[in-house]
Amino acid sequence: MGHDHTYDVPAMGELLKDAPSNWGRWGPDDEVGALNFLTSSEVLRGVKHIQQGKVITLQRLIGDPRGDPVWPGRTPAVRTMVMDESSWDGDAKGAPQFPGGMHYSDDKIEAFLQGSTQYDALGHVWYDGQIWNGYDARTTVGGMHKASVEPLAQRGIVGRGVLLDMARFRGKSSLDKKETFTHKDLEACARAQGHTIDKHDIVIIRTNFLSQFFEDQEQFYQDFCEPGLCYSRELVEWFYEKEIPNLVTDTIANETTYDPKTGVALPLHCALMRNLGVTLTEICDLESLAHSCATDGQYTFLYVAAPLKIHQASGSPVNPVVIK
Repeated sequence: MGHDHTYDVPAMGELLKDAPSNWGRWGPDDEVGALNFLTSSEVLRGVKHIQQGKVITLQRLIGDPRGDPVWPGRTPAVRTMVMDESSWDGDAKGAPQFPGGMHYSDDKIEAFLQGSTQYDALGHVWYDGQIWNGYDARTTVGGMHKASVEPLAQRGIVGRGVLLDMARFRGKSSLDKKETFTHKDLEACARAQGHTIDKHDIVIIRTNFLSQFFEDQEQFYQDFCEPGLCYSRELVEWFYEKEIPNLVTDTIANETTYDPKTGVALPLHCALMRNLGVTLTEICDLESLAHSCATDGQYTFLYVAAPLKIHQASGSPVNPVVIK
């Protein structure tokens, strides 16, 4: 594994030195990046793909009794019941007494903001002391003062979505650890499904890799390396030329964890998010959508999402909605 041999792994700035950038494209104050491509005409283009009135949500359950898949080192959300019927049992002290006798339930969660289906803020990762659009990395200290998730949430994400069912395309129930694919594979998958990947499409990729988490959690985290896209100059150029606003996947980190050629960890987070301003959406549950698309043959649709409006946050939970 590359992360065991850090002495021969190139620095991120060296690896990406010739990769394209959208810094300054929307002015020096921009904090939403490639979402600027999702104009009102793009919303209307997406609306044209509503053919059935079918609604499918993409969020994974928080507090799944079988466990919640999270990035190694993060902990799943913990929900705590604060008020329930036991609060009033036996004239319990301190329970509020409302005129008329109403009782109620109340609960709270403690959670990593990126510990479930979520959007990354554009400033979530960086290298060489600068985050998206050239803002100083010191703007992250104590909170995301620039390129937080809030501007994404204020704006919302609406456009034409396309599902690329890579697992089904490769004839597997799920992709394997470290399995990779390229933009050419995505285009071949689209052709096999009977459509194209067009400019400004919201690209949604199914690997079904997280099914392996529910089968054997210990094995899932052992030698952890997810399947996914891996860095190449050509791939990043493809995202740049296609003006892709949003990459949505059902894995924890959107890309293969360690680049198979260089050992660099998560270079696409840097090449796509930090440099191009592509928003990343992770840990989606694409199984209902994939079943629907395989059944009716409709792989294009309206995609709607809005992360929570959280001040200075580096990410936020989200429940994306597909309308077919």
